[in-house]
Amino acid sequence: MEPTAWHASLPGVVVSAGALIADGNGGVLVVKPNYRDHWTLPGGICEFGEAPRAGCARELMEELGIDAQLGALLAIDWQLAQEIYGPTARPAVFFIFDGGTLPSLSGIRLQQEELDDCRFAPVGELELLLPSASLPRVAAAIAALASGCVRTGPGLAAV
Repeated sequence: MEPTAWHASLPGVVVSAGALIADGNGGVLVVKPNYRDHWTLPGGICEFGEAPRAGCARELMEELGIDAQLGALLAIDWQLAQEIYGPTARPAVFFIFDGGTLPSLSGIRLQQEELDDCRFAPVGELELLLPSASLPRVAAAIAALASGCVRTGPGLAAV
């Protein structure tokens, strides 16, 4: 098979990148997209050919107006496509980076087209705000921040 045709036939994945941003008092920054029923970490889908770190930084600037200096990769996860997206939907790979500490929300400028709100949530409250599919990867990122080791989510767990 000709190389470009072969390459075009390969399966693809959706790449998503988010940031774990702390407030220094045990809280984690979460955002409330206006197109979802739940909260999430700030970040989003990377554009075609965009590296995860660059995509995360771009999303933070677009959604929150902050120029975060992203630190280490904290967690990575993989997830099958959700049924809501149909039979040809692609799986997703999630990257979570250390977004550092933000002492207050005063410098945040919400992107009104996508976000309704943001706040710092105590770690113990995340299970009430985040979708169940993302909780393990966020917990892995929190654990990685404490240990200094990259963690994997359940989609990458050994079988």
